[in-house]
Amino acid sequence: MGVGKYIIAMDQGTTSSRAILFNKLGEIVSAAQHEFRQIYPKPGWVEHDPMDIWSTQMGVTMEAMQKVDAKPEDIAAIGITNQRETTVVWDAVTGRPVCNAIVWQCRRTADMIDRIKSAGKADMITAKTGLIPDAYFSASKIAWILENVPGAGERAERGELRFGTVDSWLIWNLTGGAVHATDRTNASRTMLYDIHRLCWDDELLELFGVPRSMLPEVYPSRHVFGTTSLFGGEIPIAGAAGDQQSALFGQCGFEAGDVKNTYGTGGFMLMNTGRDAVNSRQGLLTTIAASPDDSVCYALEGSVFIAGAAIQWLRDEMRMLKNSPQSEEYCTAVPDSGGVYVVPAFSGMGAPYWDQYARGTVVGITRGTSKEHLIRATVESLAYQTNDLLLAMKEEAGLGITALKVDGGACANDFLMQFQSDISDITIQRPKCIETTALGAAYLAGLSVGYWRDTDEVRENWQCGRVFEPHLAKEEKEKLLKGWRRAVKCAIYWADEEDNGDV
Repeated sequence: MGVGKYIIAMDQGTTSSRAILFNKLGEIVSAAQHEFRQIYPKPGWVEHDPMDIWSTQMGVTMEAMQKVDAKPEDIAAIGITNQRETTVVWDAVTGRPVCNAIVWQCRRTADMIDRIKSAGKADMITAKTGLIPDAYFSASKIAWILENVPGAGERAERGELRFGTVDSWLIWNLTGGAVHATDRTNASRTMLYDIHRLCWDDELLELFGVPRSMLPEVYPSRHVFGTTSLFGGEIPIAGAAGDQQSALFGQCGFEAGDVKNTYGTGGFMLMNTGRDAVNSRQGLLTTIAASPDDSVCYALEGSVFIAGAAIQWLRDEMRMLKNSPQSEEYCTAVPDSGGVYVVPAFSGMGAPYWDQYARGTVVGITRGTSKEHLIRATVESLAYQTNDLLLAMKEEAGLGITALKVDGGACANDFLMQFQSDISDITIQRPKCIETTALGAAYLAGLSVGYWRDTDEVRENWQCGRVFEPHLAKEEKEKLLKGWRRAVKCAIYWADEEDNGDV
């Protein structure tokens, strides 16, 4: 039995930093959350200040501990889960970032990826990394920083700079610069890591011009990375996983065939494929899953770049909502979307389309279109995009998926969950605790230090909160899906027109 009453999950997301204290039953004892600044220097560019990430994560962790008067000795371990692919480069001595972090959504390196694909490197990249070459992943972001930040390339060659995904950045700071490390799940999203040989790949490092000295050590997700004394006493950092793999682990997706969908800033569907790295023919990614031990587990992943972020867009930029949960009452205020479709391709489209240049599109507007219709169409877009992933996943895995476990903030929207069930003709299982991303990090850390005995004990904690069953007539479903497919074509066609200059 590990020492301490609680496990802390540091959940560092795209728009906010959170900290949650969990008990043995996997229940939330205390939580704190703080949004931080999103920086948009140019259209399609997205940045974060790494110091905002660090300061908000420290702040919410202390706040969550203070809410229940938890001392360092009450904490058995810390688990970290994080927004993936987001790229931080910092000085190896001072720890100061050389520039803002380039966020996973950022499209500034799309042209670089096009050149690499034109040079015939795409198949090699996919064979080694399981990824489709895209500006989404870390490799081109590092290359951009080394090429465009004054002096960064030379400093990196001299061994003076370090690269990390957000987990590495947090571990570095938590340990006072003593540990530069990441886990396999995050490494597998950089487009520099060979997921079969489990190592940084020299050919990829050369292709993107990344010196090996910049890179962190890679460990299993369930691992004691080091200790931190920043909270008044020594606490082990005993688990780390990228947010989507962490959510699959938090949903007890330990076995081949287990599948979950997370409705976060983006939307992400993962299926555990066990020891088999399944190669996709439909634009799904092959990635490393978080394992309950040192063995390697793989997953198929479908990525939707904009999910909950579309609802934030309605709230912040369009000012149609006072808060995100309010979207549900607007959705139910009208019987349907009035023929309106929103394709929220604000930063290109992920699986199964993989179009870097697609842009957000609204179609089907008439004089009778209201705010309610537009809000409903935006919320429905989350379900349509998820359905695209589900269809590809079923075909690739050759498995009949009859139920889908869901999590993430937007899954609290009952309208969205019912519409998802209807449009996908599938049973939706929403757990009592929808904070499964944080819970996965907590489980990894707790298993590392013996707080939980094994995965069987963890499984006993999973409880279904609500089930949604499909009720929509087949003809109506097909009509709606046909409209969605036409809307997607419009989003992609718009990008082609813009590119070619045709009228």
